[in-house]
Amino acid sequence: MTVISEERRGSFLGLIERFWSKSGYEISSVNQDREHPAIFAKSRDGFQLTLTVGDKGQVFLKVTTPCVQRSGVAEPSATPNGPAYSGVEIPYPNVHSDFWSAKTPVPASPGVPQGSTTSTS
Repeated sequence: MTVISEERRGSFLGLIERFWSKSGYEISSVNQDREHPAIFAKSRDGFQLTLTVGDKGQVFLKVTTPCVQRSGVAEPSATPNGPAYSGVEIPYPNVHSDFWSAKTPVPASPGVPQGSTTSTS
C-alpha cells in the first residue's frame, strides 16, 4: 500500500530486477514506461513473475505456476494479518514513504546502478 512516486519507479524496478537476477530468475522482459513500468521473469522450474506499477504508484505482483496436477488444499485457518480484500475493490496506495514516495529521483551512489538496465521488448 506504499505510494511509489513516478520519480522513483525506475529505481524500484531496477532493484527488483537485480534481486531477481541474483536469485536465479531469467528476466524475460522489461517495460520502461514512465507511468506504468513492469518487469517479467521466469524461474528455472517454470514459474513466471510479473511486477507491474499501476495507477497512482500501486504495485502488483503476479505469479503464474507451471502446469501442475490439481490437489486439494484446505482453506486458511488463520485470519489475515492485514486487510482482506477478497471480493472487494483494492484501494489505491495510501502509505507515504519518505524514500519511495519522494518526488525526486534516487540520489546516485558511486558504483550502484540506477534503475532498470535490461532492454525493453
